[in-house]
Amino acid sequence: MASEIDSGEPDWDTPLALTITPGLIMHALMGTASTVHTGWSSCIDDTLVLSNQVAMDDQAGNYVRLVEQEFVEEDQPDTLWHDWTLEIRVGSVLTTAHWQFPATAHPSEWDWNAREASRAFERACVLIGRRVRRTLTVEEPAQAEDVPRASRH
Repeated sequence: MASEIDSGEPDWDTPLALTITPGLIMHALMGTASTVHTGWSSCIDDTLVLSNQVAMDDQAGNYVRLVEQEFVEEDQPDTLWHDWTLEIRVGSVLTTAHWQFPATAHPSEWDWNAREASRAFERACVLIGRRVRRTLTVEEPAQAEDVPRASRH
């Protein structure tokens, strides 16, 4: 055995084992989230999903998922909420973080929450040996409410 260790570098496919807990994942990746929790099943309602990105570990069934969704709470029917949800499945345990705010929030809130959730997703993909590349998105201008035109008399 000693001759194998001394004979060179470890093989790139040498299995590595770490002990990781939901608490450690939350601490390392989800510190800026509005809320975090664990579970056995997903809290995402697929009928509310606006976008969905998934990175899979094909051998073990683990995955990292970033979902953008909008919803209305029963106790606040007049408020539409926007949510980025990071879901990490390791074994049978889901560790989930939400970055949420009212959909009417200032665009800087949208940018901050999107950036924080995306960074957490990018870092979490390392857990399953995946790499994330960023892309550009072009957004159409938001329709402003009709503003009366000023007229000169």
